[in-house]
Amino acid sequence: MSLSPSHQHPLDVPGRLFIGGAFVEGDGVASVEHVNPSTGRSQATVRLGSASDIDHAVKAAKAAQRVWMEMGPRARTRCFRRLGELLEANQQQLAFLGARESGIPVGLPLMDMALGWVDHYMGWIDKIEGSYGESYPAPGFNYTRREPYGVVGVIIPWNGPLMATCMMALPAIAAGNGVVLKPPALAPFVALRIAELAHQAGLPAGLFNVVPGEAEAGEALVAHPDVAKVTFTGGEGVARRVMATAAACLKPVALELGGKSANLVFEDADLDAAAIQAVYGALGLSGQGCVNPTRLLVHRSRYDEMVARVAAVAASMKVGDPFDSATVAGPVICQSACDRILGIIAQARRDAKLVAGGERLGGELANGFFIQPTVFADVQPGSALEQNEVFGPVLSITPFADDAEALAIANGTRYGLGAYLHTNDLDRAHAFAERLDAGYVNINGFASMAPCAPFGGYRQSGFGRVGGWAGMEEYLQLKNVFVARREGKR
Repeated sequence: MSLSPSHQHPLDVPGRLFIGGAFVEGDGVASVEHVNPSTGRSQATVRLGSASDIDHAVKAAKAAQRVWMEMGPRARTRCFRRLGELLEANQQQLAFLGARESGIPVGLPLMDMALGWVDHYMGWIDKIEGSYGESYPAPGFNYTRREPYGVVGVIIPWNGPLMATCMMALPAIAAGNGVVLKPPALAPFVALRIAELAHQAGLPAGLFNVVPGEAEAGEALVAHPDVAKVTFTGGEGVARRVMATAAACLKPVALELGGKSANLVFEDADLDAAAIQAVYGALGLSGQGCVNPTRLLVHRSRYDEMVARVAAVAASMKVGDPFDSATVAGPVICQSACDRILGIIAQARRDAKLVAGGERLGGELANGFFIQPTVFADVQPGSALEQNEVFGPVLSITPFADDAEALAIANGTRYGLGAYLHTNDLDRAHAFAERLDAGYVNINGFASMAPCAPFGGYRQSGFGRVGGWAGMEEYLQLKNVFVARREGKR
């Protein structure tokens, strides 16, 4: 298979910063070469934002936020509607940018999902309400107001820039905030283009700024005195640094971190359906998703037949050029990630049974960072593969004897992002949903992170929520107002 000529076309989004409604060069002097993960070749130079660039972006967001609020909810709603139209009109370009920067297959319905988030939060703009209550013993009454923080810093990962931008930045803007978004140097182009489209949609210049960068930009954003709240999506190590910096400033933080989500298949489950969902859920996007169900737990009475089904489905997955509409898994993000994942696979070969994949792909794909969909059976609870997030196309399978053991294994990691289960016994399903230590539970299906539903983790998978009204509340502060009543007056 040869790679699409689209990999050779020049990228039509500048590798610069978007501040104050325009692309700018920025004050920083550092830059990095951006490598196409499908070809292993450099395709652009990315200018890295500096602390000074962050300061310019925050000042722009602070000024624009006042203008945004003065526009009123009707005008703000019109801007969001127009943004949705522009995203839809430019969906092919955004899909191509995602394929070039992150290896995300163009055939995945990510734009439909992203537009759902735009529409959902557009609907909340004119529905932000307060409450009323009588006051005692002092005569009068209280009412509450929900108000934006002002400027929100948003730090997103490389594995899903379209969805991350729509899920994290747009709700903050819908709630009335200005945003400075920092994507990583590995995946800046989609976020930059969305910010440009947002400006074209009528958002005030400076309301939505994008500053690609690494540690310097991230630390400056979190520490900036005019950034009132920070939301971070990524790994545990950086999350601890974000929290430490925010703690020194006494500012709130929302974290959406990693996962090692369990997928439980009981003896009464439809194994064919469960096998397909298990493989595509865990290994789609080459396993580079925080909520992917990467631990498959199967009742011992159906274990062997489930392992066989899963291995067959994994072997049939279309892995390759992300510009091929039939591809469901492209490359992993970079050479270092590829090396790390292959090292994990090599170690797991010593401790578990390899039943599918396990190798880097060669031939026409040899220069890219492609790894076969990989499945290990007989993975022991507590082993490194069972406990640690791989963030690559690796699925582990473990048997369980009864409900008690299934629950113990499922809850036996430090994570608590998602959980999945397959059974025809709804009483059992609801009982497990109550007892699973996860912020997101799916029964007999995969909800694809519906915008109407709150999404977030327990334990070391983070705190805070995106989606639904809970996602709007993350970006609003509650103010109480007391109004005194004169004696004898009602």
